[in-house]
Amino acid sequence: MKMEEGKVGDFNAKMISLNDMVVGIATDVGPRILYVASSERSDFNLFGVLPDAGVQTAEGFWHIYGGHRLWSSPEAKPRSYSMDDRPVEIEVGDDGVTIHGNPEVANSIRKEITIKSFSGSGVQVVHVIENMARWPIRLGCWALSAMRKNGFAVIPLRSSKVDEEGLLPDRHVSIWPYTDLSNERVTFTRDYVFVRQNPRIEKPFKIGTLANPWWTAYWVDGMAFVKQFSHENGEHPDFGCSVEVYTNADMLELETLGPLKTLNPSERVQHTETWRILEVGKLKPEPDLIKEKLEVLLSK
Repeated sequence: MKMEEGKVGDFNAKMISLNDMVVGIATDVGPRILYVASSERSDFNLFGVLPDAGVQTAEGFWHIYGGHRLWSSPEAKPRSYSMDDRPVEIEVGDDGVTIHGNPEVANSIRKEITIKSFSGSGVQVVHVIENMARWPIRLGCWALSAMRKNGFAVIPLRSSKVDEEGLLPDRHVSIWPYTDLSNERVTFTRDYVFVRQNPRIEKPFKIGTLANPWWTAYWVDGMAFVKQFSHENGEHPDFGCSVEVYTNADMLELETLGPLKTLNPSERVQHTETWRILEVGKLKPEPDLIKEKLEVLLSK
């Protein structure tokens, strides 16, 4: 592992070379991972950096900043939008780096993200939320990555019959009040849902589901950013979602969610993603191409 001081836009960052990836961690805000790239194309940040975007809350203006962040689910305002605009502690270990967020006093939680080496290609990103209260809290880890423009997301949604004759439903999608399913950015196929990022369309769009199998990806300019995660039994938020995709004119968020858990005081909940960046060349949101050019690489 190699680490050096750097910049991501106007943000100060620790730039880490780990396995075949370059990862940039914000030092003055967060926890945020603002940069991710293949070592073969280290100047091509797959994340979107959004220094001015955000939402007004009762606590002030919350900045999205972009890149990758950790939230607790389910979403609520102002809880989800707790301010994270102060410097973070960055701890360097033998095989990785941990970002310690500041305590969210009003929420009685503390967050941390660890990036560490992984056998083969890619890195593991471990998300942890600790209950700092004196009473139980029910929540789940929610890992959100704001991707750069002009790509498309892939959510696998394969059939898995729950009864022998296939009479019962085996898949579902969750939709939000602002979601229009006739929107040109979304395509449903037998095995996948595709969501395109279109900088010309301002209106937000969001969809969620219980992915099958347990991965999701975003393709842009010949590169596929893939998140793989373990299946965990339990109640997932938003009517049972393990993957959600949100998009507007500025970016697309590729999100994975762990199940909701009741944490007693000082207990922690964990959700792990494995990140890989695959150079797949030209790709379209078409099932046969995804199977031939992307999924075949996931088993290697």
